[in-house]
Order: sequence, then structure tokens, then C-alpha cells
Amino acid sequence: MRPTDATRGPFRVYLVGSHATGKTTVARWIRDHFGLPMIAEVARSVLAEMEAHLDALRTDVELVNRFQTQVFLRQIEAEQRIDGPFVSDRAFCNLAYAAHHATILADVFRDPRLVDYMASVRSGIVFFLRPHRELVRADGVRAGLEWEEVVRIDGMVKLMLEMFDIPYVPVESLSMQERVRCVERVLTLAGFEPTVPTRGGDALRTTAARIAPAERPRATANGGHGSDPGRAN
Repeated sequence: MRPTDATRGPFRVYLVGSHATGKTTVARWIRDHFGLPMIAEVARSVLAEMEAHLDALRTDVELVNRFQTQVFLRQIEAEQRIDGPFVSDRAFCNLAYAAHHATILADVFRDPRLVDYMASVRSGIVFFLRPHRELVRADGVRAGLEWEEVVRIDGMVKLMLEMFDIPYVPVESLSMQERVRCVERVLTLAGFEPTVPTRGGDALRTTAARIAPAERPRATANGGHGSDPGRAN
């Protein structure tokens, strides 16, 4: 079932939080378990289009400003292209990075598109994934990960959730089993029906044959890792 509300439109599921909190992993589980289209993070596609290098983004403030602005606008565009429920492995998260690395926040907060977008997020189901030191590790993709940076971004994401009065479900457990149980319970109560069994050996495998052709998840939006260049979730 694809839950909708006549006054709010289709439900949307967001995973928000700092990098290295497992947002993408949980988003993929929701995609596979509930058969929802997934909007993956768009930062790498923007980076490629700008033909920019990570080192430049760490030193060129104007370049960072353009990059973070485009990431935010692309997130909005990606959501608008999907007519129906979806799961996204972030929402406004890149603005938390912009608060530390860019000078665009004053302009963004004056932009009416931000208010409209936050109202859209507010009408969805938002899971706030909290950080754990155990998840912060170098893997050849994440560059310069530091626990202090993760905590700073986590705090900024929480500030924005509270500032815009966005209800959220905190996901604080390190255990993936407990994470998916929490997420599954919330979404089931919201009216989503899993497309795979909830118990047994097939519990975490997508059963594509059980999804009608018209309901099959669309191709994800441009993929990538981490709104902060060089970081992944």
C-alpha cells in the first residue's frame, strides 16, 4: 500500500543526520523492504558537473557557496519529480554543512523556497539518525572524518529540526537490527505495507515479483556519498 492523505498528499520518508550515521544504509533497507522509490544524495553529481576537486572545495568559499546552493536546489527538484511516496537519505542536511563551510545561509533563510520545502518535510516521516564513534572510520571514500565534526553537524541538524518545528523519530541505536525494527514499526503504523516478509530467511531480501510493474521503484536520483565533499553517510 502507498499511504496518502487527501490534505497533505503522499507520505514521504526522510533520513536526516550527520555523515557517518548510516542514513544511506537505512534508506536502502526501506527502499527494498517497502518497495519505495529512493532519492539518493546528489552531491557527487553536482561536484562532477562543476568539474571541481575536493581540495578546491575546502579552500574556495565562493565555490563552496555555489556547490551547497546547487545541492539544496537539486534535492528539491529530485523530490518534485516523484509523484507519490518515496524515501530520501537526506533532506536539508547539506545546509548544516553550509553553516560551517559556506556563507550562503543568510540568503537561503530569506528564500521562500526554504520555508515551502521545510513545510513539505514537516508533512513527511522524518527519522533523525544519531552518531556513534564506531561508525566514524576511514574507508577510502570518507575524507578527513573527525568525531568532533560529526557532532557539530549532528547538532546543527537538530537545531534546524527544532527551528522549523519538524516532528522526528530519533534513531539512536548502533545495532542495525534495532534500527530497522524501529523504522519498520513506525512505517507500518503509518500505513505502509512491507513488500517482503517480516520474518524468516527472506526478511531482508527484496521480492521484486511481488511488486506490480506500475509500482516498481523508479531509478534513484543521482547517487553519491555525503553532502560535505569527501564525506559519505
